[in-house]
Amino acid sequence: MNTILRKSVLGIAGLAFTGGVFAGPVAAHAADTTHAVKPVSVSVQGDKLIPHGVQGAQSRIDLNDEQTKNVKAIIAATKKAGMDERAAVVSIATALQESKLENLGHLGDRNDHDSQGLFQQRPSSGWGTVEQITDPEYSTTAFLKGLKQVDGWQDMPLTVAAQTVQVSAYPDHYAQWEQQAADLVAEHWNK
Repeated sequence: MNTILRKSVLGIAGLAFTGGVFAGPVAAHAADTTHAVKPVSVSVQGDKLIPHGVQGAQSRIDLNDEQTKNVKAIIAATKKAGMDERAAVVSIATALQESKLENLGHLGDRNDHDSQGLFQQRPSSGWGTVEQITDPEYSTTAFLKGLKQVDGWQDMPLTVAAQTVQVSAYPDHYAQWEQQAADLVAEHWNK
């Protein structure tokens, strides 16, 4: 009995250590970009924008005029595609993670392969030409087309829906932007 108890305690300690090793750098990075989250009090906030609540620590950045313009372009493209506010939240959270809502061109050696635009889409992966994927309306429409193909995307956690479309090396990182994305949609959807 003593051996079983000792192995259980050591196993739990090992899991705690492993979790700290893997979560530590992520949590430390998130702390660098996180501001105090002050949710916007808007009537559409509820289940429509964040149907299951946010997952994990949330990050928030201050947006400049270009980033705000890109938020509005994502919302306009979402409406044009006939999709709802939740689709805009998933799209904006994805673009926050991929580019911090900056329409990035080729970054040379710092580029992830040939990823470009708001969603870091790749011409070599069939997302479109460089000119297309650096156009906010086109890149959002391409992302939404992929999202529509994910069965049940409306009812799954944001990070799962985004990852299914994006196939990122860091699939859980989308979740940290859900609250800011929902706040941005609540602020700009009816403008």
